[in-house]
Amino acid sequence: MAGQSRKWMILVATVWIQAFTGTNFDFSAYSSDLKSILGISQVQLNYLAVASDLGKVFGWSSGLALMYFPLWVVLFMAAFMGLFAYGLQWLVMKDIIVLPYILVFLLCLLAGCSICWFNTVCFVLCIQNFPANRPLALSLTIAFNGVSAALYTLAGNAIDSSSNDIYLLLNAFIPLITSVVSLIPIIRQPSLDPLPPDAVRRDSLIFLILNFLAIITGIYLLIFGSSTSDGMRARLLLGGAILLLVFPLCIPGIVYAREWFHRTIHSSLSIHGSGFLLVDVDDLELHKELITRESSYHENGDETMYETKWRKGSGEKEGCCDSMVKKDRLAMLGEEHPVSLLVSRLDFWLYYTAYVCGGTIGLVYSNNLGQIAQSLGQRSNTTTLLTLYSSFSFFGRLLSAAPDYIRATAWLTIALVPTPIAFFLLAASGNAVALQISTALVGLSSGFIFAAAVSITSELFGPNSVGVNHNILITNIPIGSLVYGVLAAVVYDSHVSSRLNIITDSTVCMGRQCYFLTFVWWGCLSVLGFASSLLLFLRTRHAYDQFEVKRISSMAQLY
Repeated sequence: MAGQSRKWMILVATVWIQAFTGTNFDFSAYSSDLKSILGISQVQLNYLAVASDLGKVFGWSSGLALMYFPLWVVLFMAAFMGLFAYGLQWLVMKDIIVLPYILVFLLCLLAGCSICWFNTVCFVLCIQNFPANRPLALSLTIAFNGVSAALYTLAGNAIDSSSNDIYLLLNAFIPLITSVVSLIPIIRQPSLDPLPPDAVRRDSLIFLILNFLAIITGIYLLIFGSSTSDGMRARLLLGGAILLLVFPLCIPGIVYAREWFHRTIHSSLSIHGSGFLLVDVDDLELHKELITRESSYHENGDETMYETKWRKGSGEKEGCCDSMVKKDRLAMLGEEHPVSLLVSRLDFWLYYTAYVCGGTIGLVYSNNLGQIAQSLGQRSNTTTLLTLYSSFSFFGRLLSAAPDYIRATAWLTIALVPTPIAFFLLAASGNAVALQISTALVGLSSGFIFAAAVSITSELFGPNSVGVNHNILITNIPIGSLVYGVLAAVVYDSHVSSRLNIITDSTVCMGRQCYFLTFVWWGCLSVLGFASSLLLFLRTRHAYDQFEVKRISSMAQLY
């Protein structure tokens, strides 16, 4: 039982790490001031945001570090990278030191890399300590990465609501403090003993409780996250948020109490007949599902990996649409795809397009949120918008952990619907209400995509290859960040030049025209992403149908 208690403490520690290390999400809170201090254009400011996203390309280095160092050492290496990167930027913001633009760019790159290292540590901890409930552990911890901006907004208001450079100071020190607090549970990891079925079901109930607490935390941050009240009330609100993050430590007590309850009053209130379990031992653990499906297909011998040949002799004439949907589509889920095979598949590039035209656009929108709010005369509401984006991104991430009543590619298609609606709404109206609604929609959509991507990649292209394949997928983030960000910056700077709206040391554009064309372009691109995801859903529907048939057949044989 001591081991069971420690594994839940590790889960809570990963939640804390994720909640306080999404430091790239508060870039908009201080980006306008950074632009003014450095005296740079919007295009140059965009390159700094791209540098932070480009750090994800070097995320592989964390895996290399884990080959030679223990987890806790890699954790502190990430913390000190962030301390150095954000600390020097804070000194620049305070005019204590002066750095050339290229060094600030490299500091942003280092900061982005530190975030990837934190994520790697959390993923490894979840995979090692929750092998039977791995998807639930990962989705819960990834979800909390979405609340970072809201938590930092609360902390900034509690310390000094009038200063935006406080965010850089918080970005530098809070991840380090969180790493120190999380050190003991990480060092004292329990032994990895296989769990009996009743223990897996018990863990599923605990995950249900944790998700309920997570929803409460998200609602709390949504309501109070952007409060700009007096210092004492802001500190009380921050204390309430921290209390909600600490409360899950009661879970080990729940584990002990539940075991005692089963030993003493086992037969009277058994939950084995519960109709709401997040995990079914027999068929919801992804890797086991995929192995079952693969073996079933090989036994039947009636399907090949790819349906590359038209069925001859049937006399069917298929149109262009049928050809697009059926040609070379996946015949079964979970087949391992090496890199050479992955990049030759149309399904992968449809998925890549859906991601880059959906989740990545949402990330670029959050990076530009400070300038968007400023151009629309809403600069005083920037922290409110950041909290709104952060909270709805959190809810989107939580939704990705919902029971799989709808197949993953269908969820992806549904998740992409809000994004074009949001951008066309912004293009049509620049008032405060439209800005808030659009920010919430973009946060909800992108949050879901970020959290669901690993599971979708694993389902479609194989669980054993997911590490390499997912890293290939997320190369779209720096590419999309560069392309979309430069598009927005060029449009922004062109209106500054034409209107000569220079009110500070740096160029500032005011009015709806600053981002109107950008919103139209982003809206059209997100429609392309939706179309790609819809086609991906149609092409994978056959594979999901076949899996459902096999799963139901297997369950019927068991009973």
